[in-house]
Amino acid sequence: MAEHPAYPVGLRLTGRRVVVLGAGQVAQRRLPALIAAGADIHLVSPEATPSVEAMADAGELTWHRRPYAEGDLTDAWYALIATSDHAANERASAEAESRRVWCVRSDDADRATAWTPATGTSEGVTVAVLTTDAKGRDPRHTAAIRDAVVAGLRDGTLVAPHHRTRTPGVALVGGGPGDPDLITVRGRRLLAEADVVIADRLGPRDLLAELPPHVEVIDAAKIPYGRYMAQEAINNALIEHAKQGKSVVRLKGGDPYVFGRGMEELQALAEAGIPCTVVPGISSSISVPGAAGIPVTHRGVAHEFTVVSGHVAPDDERSLVDWPSLARLTGTLVILMGVDKIGKIAETLVAHGKPAGTPVALVQEGTTAAQRRVDATLATVAETVRTQEVKPPAVIVIGEVVAVGPRA
Repeated sequence: MAEHPAYPVGLRLTGRRVVVLGAGQVAQRRLPALIAAGADIHLVSPEATPSVEAMADAGELTWHRRPYAEGDLTDAWYALIATSDHAANERASAEAESRRVWCVRSDDADRATAWTPATGTSEGVTVAVLTTDAKGRDPRHTAAIRDAVVAGLRDGTLVAPHHRTRTPGVALVGGGPGDPDLITVRGRRLLAEADVVIADRLGPRDLLAELPPHVEVIDAAKIPYGRYMAQEAINNALIEHAKQGKSVVRLKGGDPYVFGRGMEELQALAEAGIPCTVVPGISSSISVPGAAGIPVTHRGVAHEFTVVSGHVAPDDERSLVDWPSLARLTGTLVILMGVDKIGKIAETLVAHGKPAGTPVALVQEGTTAAQRRVDATLATVAETVRTQEVKPPAVIVIGEVVAVGPRA
């Protein structure tokens, strides 16, 4: 006789009695979803993992510290049987059958009256995957399908043509250090929903190629010492397109608030009455050194790191950086936008007590296919930058952590 496929259904368990037998790893994985569903959970088990015990201590479920006993499934709507005692599981399964309680069994799916699908959620949508072939059930296969669908929903690559979400207003999206895979899931999804994208040169440019043809892309590149789009013009472009009811993404490199003028743009939008969402990004100040094999902190070497902008020289009256104090720190110094000023910066640090032999690493085009690491010391870095033709964008790391690990 051919076996029929399972009938998929969503259970509404809010306030309804759910019995979980066993408090091991299976219960630990399943309980959070039952708690989120608002179920009245009764856990029956003499012992529990620390995580499950913490759920009981927090009042998220009622824990009966004993083995299963006949009658535990009275008035239950749903049961999860997950003990290590096969005989007890058989008795509980029989009770569930007699009481017409839908029952999941972790030890023998074929003896259960319900199966737990591989589930995931994204933006109010729950994806549940069940196999149609009972003999070939493979939880790894269903989980892989679940993951692929949820990932597509989260990053915007899987969107129903007639149900494309649009969020009028502006999103300031931190695109990360350059590798398109390092943008956040939320940032990628907002890009997929955009009508207009105003992009910096340091943003993950490869992502722009994925945008649909109708999306307007505006180049806001601030190329050092070359053509640039004034900040006021960027602000005006954001406001103008948002007022037309469009979904606008301001795609920035790194994080919007780490030397990214994100707050300036947010303030301009607020004054214009434009709603704005800020999506944090992975800052190049820690990710680029990491990609080059340099930890910004390391036990016994550096207990702190300081990130500063090097776009203004130490002797420039516009500088807000206390370079003498930085020279006295024993931790790691990370400098952004400082390639052309590194000679003066190194000179100033040495003049205020930083050893001339302090290791320095310059990581150019970090996390991209063009990534390059050049090592030096404070005494040699100015000449090294010149002879090795190091160009922006590059992250500069100063400190003993440069010599800690193998070069990446």
